[in-house]
Amino acid sequence: MRKRPTIRDVAREAGVSYATVSRVLNGREWVSPEAVRSVREAIARTGYTANPHARSLATGKSGSIAFLLTEPQHLLFEDPNFSVLLRGVAQALSDRELTLILMIASTPEERTRTIAYLSGGHVDGVLLVSPHSGDPLLSHLVRAEVPIVACGRVLGYEQQISSVMADDRSGGRSAVEHLVSRGCRRIATIAGPQDMVGGVDRLQGYRDALLSHGIPVEPALVVSGDWGRASGAAAMRRLLEQAPDLDAVFAASDAMAAGALPVLREAGRAVPGDVQVVGFDDSGLAATLDPPLTTVRHPLDRISEEMVRLLSDVVNGRTPLSITVPTSLVVRASAPA
Repeated sequence: MRKRPTIRDVAREAGVSYATVSRVLNGREWVSPEAVRSVREAIARTGYTANPHARSLATGKSGSIAFLLTEPQHLLFEDPNFSVLLRGVAQALSDRELTLILMIASTPEERTRTIAYLSGGHVDGVLLVSPHSGDPLLSHLVRAEVPIVACGRVLGYEQQISSVMADDRSGGRSAVEHLVSRGCRRIATIAGPQDMVGGVDRLQGYRDALLSHGIPVEPALVVSGDWGRASGAAAMRRLLEQAPDLDAVFAASDAMAAGALPVLREAGRAVPGDVQVVGFDDSGLAATLDPPLTTVRHPLDRISEEMVRLLSDVVNGRTPLSITVPTSLVVRASAPA
């Protein structure tokens, strides 16, 4: 078997010192352009690649980042948001030559294993997806000083955990403003989980829009789901029982809207003729529904890039930050212009 090329082989081929090759590989200054060119050409000729284990021992970094989902495993495949976010994060990490590790921690057993693995220094940082307030996992990771960036602000940990999130409140408000502009007045909402900032803020945006138009917020018109399609269907049935005269629905996720549409159809309510529907996400599902769904675009592509960029800052010791990304309304047939 051919021996794996080493830095000393590269140095000999380039006609420079071992230290010069090391400085080039680590992006250090004080290397002449000619030396950089010679080292790169020697790397190409020798086929040298960095030994990740040796680099880890030398730098104290693993070169790995965990994508941590705290929802049940089936939602990774059911909710298109997670796949879009995972794809964006994978690309952003690949651009930085970092390895992605997918971890799911929705049960007590999974949380125990996750805490042990992450606290053991096996990753350089964590991209936390769908965090719930009160989750004991959070306190364990913060105490272990694991660098974390969350998708969405984490209630109670704003000073310890950096976050990137959409402007959920503004997005919820724009969705309901659109329904009001269409003449709707009995506007219901299928809210997201109220132990998550996204669920809380989208519901607050719904309330903001109604109150700004002098429309009272009625408890019978508000039912919460868990972001998933089945919960959207169950919530829609309950809303029809509590408020049969509703004329519009704002669902806090496209998946919940997808669950609501067939329930309305089964109840003999045409969309948008009898009931207009607006979702939140625009992750790809919305355009495939019948009718195509008017929705608020959740900019997950930009959020994934910002999460990886921000985690790099946190790993290097910078102060936790919170970044908010704007949303936009995408109008389709379920609530036309």
